[in-house]
Amino acid sequence: MKTVYVGMTADIIHPGIVNILREASKHGEVLVGLLTDSAIAKYKRLPYLSYEQRKLVVESLKYAKIVVPQEEWSYVPNLRKYRPDYIIHGDDWKTGILSKIREDVYKVMGELGGQVIEIPYTPGINSTSFNESVTSIGVTPDLRLKTLRRLIAAKPLVRIMEAHSGLSGLIIEHLELIKDDAVHRFDGMWSSSLTDSVSKGKPDIEAVDITTRLQDLTQILECTTKPIIFDGDTGGIPEHFIFTVRTLERNGISAVIIEDKTGLKKNSLFGVEVEQQLASIEEFCEKIEAGKRAQITKEFMIIARLESLIAGFSVDHAMERALAYVSAGADGIMIHSKEKDGEDIKEFCRRFRKEYTGIPLILVPTTYNHFTEAELCGWGVNVVIYANHMLRASYPAMVKAARTILEHERSKEADEICMPIKEILELIPGTR
Repeated sequence: MKTVYVGMTADIIHPGIVNILREASKHGEVLVGLLTDSAIAKYKRLPYLSYEQRKLVVESLKYAKIVVPQEEWSYVPNLRKYRPDYIIHGDDWKTGILSKIREDVYKVMGELGGQVIEIPYTPGINSTSFNESVTSIGVTPDLRLKTLRRLIAAKPLVRIMEAHSGLSGLIIEHLELIKDDAVHRFDGMWSSSLTDSVSKGKPDIEAVDITTRLQDLTQILECTTKPIIFDGDTGGIPEHFIFTVRTLERNGISAVIIEDKTGLKKNSLFGVEVEQQLASIEEFCEKIEAGKRAQITKEFMIIARLESLIAGFSVDHAMERALAYVSAGADGIMIHSKEKDGEDIKEFCRRFRKEYTGIPLILVPTTYNHFTEAELCGWGVNVVIYANHMLRASYPAMVKAARTILEHERSKEADEICMPIKEILELIPGTR
């Protein structure tokens, strides 16, 4: 029997998908190439359902006879591997980011002696609109919590941006840029204790109760769906950290990052002074182990943040601590540095990656921000956090608007630097 190849994501099964499968079955046995998370993540948002869940759904459809993984966004590798007689696709791929794939498919099928079948796009069906509807409804804490691990597994580099309010969260949720035939977006949000405090006009101290932090974070949780990494400062004493882990996990936060410092809270960029020393390795490992015992799900992540380089110690010192923290159960390692050349960070990343190939490495390239994401990825980095840029950008913009009004004694001149209120309202779900 002849075979017909159909590639799909199948995150949402709608009449358009059923129509393609039904048409494909008229030409032979249907071979579904189900795109993996990694194949999708570069070009689209990560599916809500895992590959295993989507595979189970597709296998239950009567027209789908065989389901195989499609590891690339392009159909070409699977077409060469399975050599189908036909490939069927909706005619919507004639334009946009799929047009290049269409050209490649026609070329390869011609080489294989096969045929490309295009069917009219099913009117009234739009997967993007479906996804927007799901986003407007929201996401469960369990689904949000699991997403970060899936992203790290699926993407060469996960891009995280700081959010300190519901509005900044909405920007991160929806902003996209098409570049080099791929869609660039932020994958998740960083809940920073620094920006959370400063946005309220208060000093960045650790005395703030976790419940108070979460009350503010709820504003972001209510209007977004992307995963959130929580800045846990030092984590407090182990007994307090246990409570923090359980509270964050219950609310759907994907990860907490805690730093191996002790004493009075002071931002790392100012260094580590006498009153703020590094915790002992044994003390910090005990805290990690207590947190890991406290969590309920396997998806929640506890990430250890190393302050060795900030405190003036060597990469050897940082490596000793990193290896101990991983042995204690840390799900990832974040390392800080205030050196602009980034050489100490680069050396650490390369040495750590030789020891552990599968443990996530997280960087916050604030001082060494001349390195591109591609360069950081080349060091073995998995996650990049832009830790305070939304807040830093908002302050000068507000000052400029206020100064303009004072200078002209009216607001007309400020219009050109202000977003129309109508456009702001359109950002808010349910306003229109």
